[in-house]
Amino acid sequence: MLAVFNALIPVFLLIALGFVLKRYLLKDDAHWTGMEQLTYFVLFPALLTMTIARANLASVPYGEVAAALILAILLMSAFLLLLRPLFTRNGISGPTFSSIFQASTRWQTYIALAVAGSLYGNLGLALAGVAMIAMIPLLNVLSVAVLAWFASPKRMSWPQILGVIARNPFIWACLLGLILNLLKVPIPQAITETADALGRGSLAIGLLVVGAGLHLEGLVRPRPAVLLTLLLKLVVMPAMAIGIAMAFGLSGINLAVVACCASVPAASNAYVLARQLGGDAPILAQIIALQTIVAAITMPIAIGFAGPP
Repeated sequence: MLAVFNALIPVFLLIALGFVLKRYLLKDDAHWTGMEQLTYFVLFPALLTMTIARANLASVPYGEVAAALILAILLMSAFLLLLRPLFTRNGISGPTFSSIFQASTRWQTYIALAVAGSLYGNLGLALAGVAMIAMIPLLNVLSVAVLAWFASPKRMSWPQILGVIARNPFIWACLLGLILNLLKVPIPQAITETADALGRGSLAIGLLVVGAGLHLEGLVRPRPAVLLTLLLKLVVMPAMAIGIAMAFGLSGINLAVVACCASVPAASNAYVLARQLGGDAPILAQIIALQTIVAAITMPIAIGFAGPP
């Protein structure tokens, strides 16, 4: 699975570069705060909108693919919420729990798109587009709700939580892309090229921001909570998604892309969201770095198990 390694190695190198830049060149936190805001509100939403708007949804079994991924996310979310009292008894705070939740459920869209496109071409990209439509709004709703409920210094009411969710730019970007796709709205070339340029920048800047918040001491002796997310995100989540997809009759490339999307490490924008809403961002940065390293081993296994001949 050379394509998997080729997609993962640059991700880790960008995280490492962000760490170096923060320590030796761009030491002022204001630089990184600005980049976080830019990624969260502009760059990544542009990538989401254009990728979904151009996905060929008619060529793929979108119902089964979406259902398999959604069910896997809901099962993992329910499992984590059921374990919340156990986490509390072991001294895990609300902000840290919110980061465990994000790290165990969210997916690194950049890697999924790169691997699916490299392995399976336009069909892989179309399937990854279905995954984006299915997973990103749901994951952002769940993540924002968990952050608002467990990480906020003052617990929010449900109307306040719904207000935070409604202001999430990722959800609006997915909805806009889906509307453009379904209505076949022609997009002027100038807008397309501008959005593409913004989207391309989202990967590098988002990962640099993650690296800037990285604490290396956590990588040498990772906390049990960090190790738990490695198991849940890189082993349990793909196993659940593959099993559900097979039960729905998926096979070949369709099943392989489900495995790809379920087995990627947690998203770098989860770190940005944690910073925005009071989560434990330092531990999330450690988790993302470790998951990226370990995913170089676990992703090829998951895709190979599910993959087509």
